[in-house]
Amino acid sequence: MSRPAVVLLSGGIDSATALAVARHEGFLPFTLSIDYGQRHRVELRCAEQVARSLGSQRHTVIRVDLRAIGGSALTSDIEVPKDRAAEPTVSGIPVTYVPARNTIFLGLALGLAETLGAFDLFIGANVYDYSGYPDCRPEFLQAFARVAQLGTKAGVEQAGRFQIHCPLIRMTKAQIIQLGTQLGVDYSLTSSCYDPDEQGRACGRCDSCLFRRKGFAEAGVPDPTLYQT
Repeated sequence: MSRPAVVLLSGGIDSATALAVARHEGFLPFTLSIDYGQRHRVELRCAEQVARSLGSQRHTVIRVDLRAIGGSALTSDIEVPKDRAAEPTVSGIPVTYVPARNTIFLGLALGLAETLGAFDLFIGANVYDYSGYPDCRPEFLQAFARVAQLGTKAGVEQAGRFQIHCPLIRMTKAQIIQLGTQLGVDYSLTSSCYDPDEQGRACGRCDSCLFRRKGFAEAGVPDPTLYQT
């Protein structure tokens, strides 16, 4: 019998592929997106489309306005970096890091999982993220699984053991795109840009756009992204 799983779905390449992996592994995926006041709100619409196309059992959107905290180019009036090298960040944490974002997101996913009787949570963290974002590192994700076990009714009553699945953690963007293509992901439904225009077109110059372009090129898969120029 298939087990339910909660999949954090941002509407980008990684989370869409993680959803496809969850479905491929036989889980019944329940998708969760967070409206956190991000400047790239087009991703929320994309997440809904991806959820529908990949067979989510139910798509939930929770609003938590992280603009009240600020401290990130994605939630504050801080300029999004452009035209940098499309390589993993090695010198410090990028300004696009959102304080405690994945801690909050995983906490909400955990709450949803408890109501569903689910013990499996999927997140699309990968090598390009954890090179710069502290809450995408394997150590953090492993620690959160322990927190989930210790801090929930289901965990304390030993109804099951929580697992944080990060199937893309050691993969490059190209490998992720190749895997997703094999699993039927329609990447034209996704959005990666940190600074899209009002029509939702990607800037093509932010770190996320550059990683996306490079990933499609290295994967040998046509890039379906609609760019501003």
